[in-house]
Formats: sequence, structure tokens, C-alpha cells
Amino acid sequence: MRVHFIGAGPGDPELITVRGLKLIEKCKVCLYAGSLVPPAIVEAAPDDALVMDTASMTLDEIIDEIAKAHEKDLDVARVHSGDPSIYGATAEQMRRLDDLGIEYDVTPGVPAFAAAAAALKTELTIPEIAQSIIVTRTSMKSSGMPEGEDLETLGRSGATLAIHLSVRNLGEIYRKLTPLYGEDCPVIIAYRVGWPDEAFIHGTLADIRDKAKASKITRTALIFVGPALKAGKEFRDSALYDANHVHVLRPKKKAKVTV
Repeated sequence: MRVHFIGAGPGDPELITVRGLKLIEKCKVCLYAGSLVPPAIVEAAPDDALVMDTASMTLDEIIDEIAKAHEKDLDVARVHSGDPSIYGATAEQMRRLDDLGIEYDVTPGVPAFAAAAAALKTELTIPEIAQSIIVTRTSMKSSGMPEGEDLETLGRSGATLAIHLSVRNLGEIYRKLTPLYGEDCPVIIAYRVGWPDEAFIHGTLADIRDKAKASKITRTALIFVGPALKAGKEFRDSALYDANHVHVLRPKKKAKVTV
């Protein structure tokens, strides 16, 4: 028996990995985070499988269901949204499984920030504008942020910020990031990426709060901040495909000898 932690991607059933889908198709127990994972993804479970939405369950209740499956020698598909390594609350589950001696593995998924960038047809790392992406959140009702991971510290990098779980904290984002990025810095709110009602709100640090309020979006949103979002056409080509950039797979061409 084994527990398979599976990243289901941001919402689009076609964005789950082949491996993740195959695991769901064979597991007789499927526990999925229904607030963020659409039912269409777990419809692939066997007809006789136990399929449970864990959105209303506590950690103890989830582990109890896994322990019951373990007693029956049934594999469990533990399906999370996006990628399990990012705000997946998987570490606490794995700790419990370690204590119980229950084996598990992890199948990665498409993270929301990658799916959002794809939908926006945007590269988040533009040469000489931004070469780093910082995935973070702000502290609200959830656990506090560790020392050194506050927005002021992270914002000094000038990197593209992908801020999760913070759409109701746009006031703080404005206050903390405006001195670093400027009021005209572009901001994009990506709402329910990959779902049928997917939506994007484009603005700046100065006006994004009002735009979000008008849209009445209060949850399930990701916030991008950074100059790479407005790079337009005014940036240099990367060195990767530059004719003068020589590497092992594209060695320097020898000069032709004329006779």
C-alpha cells in the first residue's frame, strides 16, 4: 500500500500530468482538496473507488481515512491543487505518515503561476529586467511569515513576485512594494487559473486594489508584481540563441578555406 501525493495542476483537467492521471485511475481510495481541485479530475478514479472531498476535513480525519486504507492494503490518491510542494500542506501529512510507517511518493503538478503566465502569454524572466521569480504570500489569518521573508525584504530584489493567498491584502502590498517598485509598476491578478471562469485583472500598484474591489474577487487568486510584466518589445535577446554565444552543443564554426 502506498499514498500518492498528486499535483492536479491549477484547475484545467487537461493540465494534470500523465503520471498523476494514471495514479488516480488505479487507486481505490481518492482524497482530493475539493475547494481547489475540480471534480472532473477525480472522475477518472475507478467506479468502485472511495472518493472523498477533504475540504471540510481536519488533518486528523484525513490521516484516519488513509490509515483505514492502509489496513485494507489499498493505494490512496491524495490529490492537491497546483504542485504539492507549494502551499500544499503536504509536509504535515507526510510527517504523520512517517510516524505511522506508511509509504508515500509525490507526483509534481503545474503550479498556478506557471499556468497563469502561459495563459497570459508572458515570460516572467526577461533579460536584464528580471531574472528571478519569488513565490511568496503575505500573513493574514494563516501562519506568520518567517523573519526575512517580508515583502519589503523580498521586494528589494526587483524580481517578479508571485504572491499567493493575498488578494484581500492588496492594501499592504501597495504600501510595502510601492517604495520599491513604484506606483506605476504593473500588477496582474490571476483568478481561478485553468477553471471555466478564469479571469485576469491588469493594473498597477496604484490602482489594482480598486479594480479588484470592483470585480469582487476575494479568494482563489494569484498576484503578479514586477517590471517584467510590461517588458513589451524593449528588451535584449537572451544569449541562449545568440549567434555569437558558443557552447558545447553549438561550437564555434570554423572559417571556410577558399582555394
